[in-house]
Amino acid sequence: MSELLTRAELAVEPLEAARRLLGHELVSDTPEGEVRVRIVEVEAYRGDDDPGSHCYRGRTPRNDVMWGPAGHLYVYFVYGMHFCANVVARGDGEPGAVLLRAGEVLSDRALAHVRRPTARGRDAELARGPARLCTLLGLVREHDGTDVLDPASPVRLERGREVPDEAVRRGPRVGVAAGQQRPWRLWVDGSRAVTPYKAGRPRQDGVDW
Repeated sequence: MSELLTRAELAVEPLEAARRLLGHELVSDTPEGEVRVRIVEVEAYRGDDDPGSHCYRGRTPRNDVMWGPAGHLYVYFVYGMHFCANVVARGDGEPGAVLLRAGEVLSDRALAHVRRPTARGRDAELARGPARLCTLLGLVREHDGTDVLDPASPVRLERGREVPDEAVRRGPRVGVAAGQQRPWRLWVDGSRAVTPYKAGRPRQDGVDW
């Protein structure tokens, strides 16, 4: 088995954890077989000082996982139809997480297209966007709280290829009305799986890390 990231690496401020996650691999044991993606786009969220965060108004049954410990999945349902997944960051009792926005498929492409048939043969769309990423990996509400640093877990965060600073870009978070201006979305420059700019979304005026 490949080496997993450590809890200490993720028990840091969400923006730092977001930077660390780029290039590493999320592996899911689906009913059809193993699916592996390289993380290429993320967004950082803090707690009661971040109006874009689910923890902005305090602790609830829904956001409880975001309060730690680091290295667990926070999975939530959005728009009545999609799941999105975050990796919890910061210390225990300090809310924060990193939204997994996009990944590049490293495992069998044929299996990935079975799981994401609407991608229509385009590999870049298999895990582009947080909802598509969750669909590909089979992440649903039952995965909320999963420890991705446990080698026996059905979803694991494994060490991948480091991304050099010069290949990292930053820009505003996508689809966040409050706190939208924060440049807390990070992505790997040149990856075709990264969310493209669309009218009505924040511009990708990313700057070097």
